[in-house]
Parts: sequence; structure tokens; C-alpha cells
Amino acid sequence: MKTKLTLELEKTLYETCLEAGSIAVEEVTMPDDQGIVDTLSYQHLPDGSDEWRCYELKVTKSDFHSHAKLSFVGNYNYFVLPLSLYQELKDEIPTEIGVLSYQKYDPSQLEAATEPVLAPGYLTVEKKPRFQEITLDQRDLMRHFLYSLAREVRKAKRVETGISQYSTDRLFKELKKRHQHYDIYDPENNFYDRFIDETQTNAVTALQEEIDALNLEIAKLQHQLYEVTSK
Repeated sequence: MKTKLTLELEKTLYETCLEAGSIAVEEVTMPDDQGIVDTLSYQHLPDGSDEWRCYELKVTKSDFHSHAKLSFVGNYNYFVLPLSLYQELKDEIPTEIGVLSYQKYDPSQLEAATEPVLAPGYLTVEKKPRFQEITLDQRDLMRHFLYSLAREVRKAKRVETGISQYSTDRLFKELKKRHQHYDIYDPENNFYDRFIDETQTNAVTALQEEIDALNLEIAKLQHQLYEVTSK
């Protein structure tokens, strides 16, 4: 499970890549047992070349010092760290690896913003990376990149469709599991009571709309009958 801070770094990095004109995706499995890149970005440059950037996100010392494989396979490779962690670890960063430090916006910054703020914080380039040639087959790299993008699209579509993809029986079983949280002393906060109230209200509204429509039809027929009989 990702921590709240890790999610903040991910969101901020994603928005930063978009602003730079790159396409970014998280958790890209590399070919040839090269591990998993936390975030991989791709950009087709004006000179016709392709540029790949790899980002490894670390939020604690133990995370930084873990034995997990670092998949620095891009043209430019970075650590993305909270500013305080970078200040502790800056002497341990390899020469060729860049660093982006993360700082969260404070409330006063958010209040002063004149445009919608899409990220919880901002990134600062603390150390620039050195360029390196891609050693992987770029066709394999692109395939894995696209597989990961497709995965994120599937996840987004599932969120968009929401609970509509589940059967009524499945939904009923899930609701029954929540029965233990029913509070007889505070019915306004109970899902069941709200659901029944809204269902009944919707049913009454629908019936009233039907009655209004029928009354309108009756009025039209009565008017037509009056016109016929009055001639």
C-alpha cells in the first residue's frame, strides 16, 4: 500500500511531466529483468529523437537504502525525494543521477493561486542528471510503456463505470455486509435509511410526473371534445 506522501509525489511528478510535454505512467515493468520503474516518461523531441526519463520515488531512508532494484534505464534518471530527505542523503546520490525535491504547498500558497492547482505540491531540480544512451531495445521499452498505459486506461474506465458493472445480487450482498454499522440512534447517517428515503422520493416524483402528464392529456382531449361538440 502506497503512503499518502508517495501518492503526493506521484501526482506532482505526473503533472510536472505533463507540463513539460511528456507522457508519463507509473510502475512500468522493464524487459530483461531490469526491474520496475516507479515512473517512466516519454517525449518525442523536435529533432526526431525519442527521450526517456526514469524516476525513482523514495520517501524514507530505509526506502532509499532498500535492496530493491533501481531501474535507471532512461536517457535521464532521477530520484524524487521530499526536500528534508534529500538534504540528509544528498552525499549518497550517484553523480550521474539527478534529484527532484518535493515540497507541499502551504494553505497561503493555495489561497493565492489564480488558476486551479492540480498537484498537492511542487518539484525543484536539486541536481541535474547526466545523459546516457539507452541500452535496452527501444521497441521492447515502448511495448512495456504502452502495456502500462493500457493498464491505467483500464483502471480509469473501471472507476468511470463505477458500481454499474456489478450485478444487483452482488451489490445486495455488499450492502448486507455493512448492516453491522447501522445506528438506530442516528438514522440520518445510515445508508439504508437514506437509500429508502431517496427511493421513495424518486418513486413519488416519478408517479407525480406521470399524473401530471395524464392530466395534461385529459385536458387536451376535453378541449378537443368541446371544440367538436360546440360546432
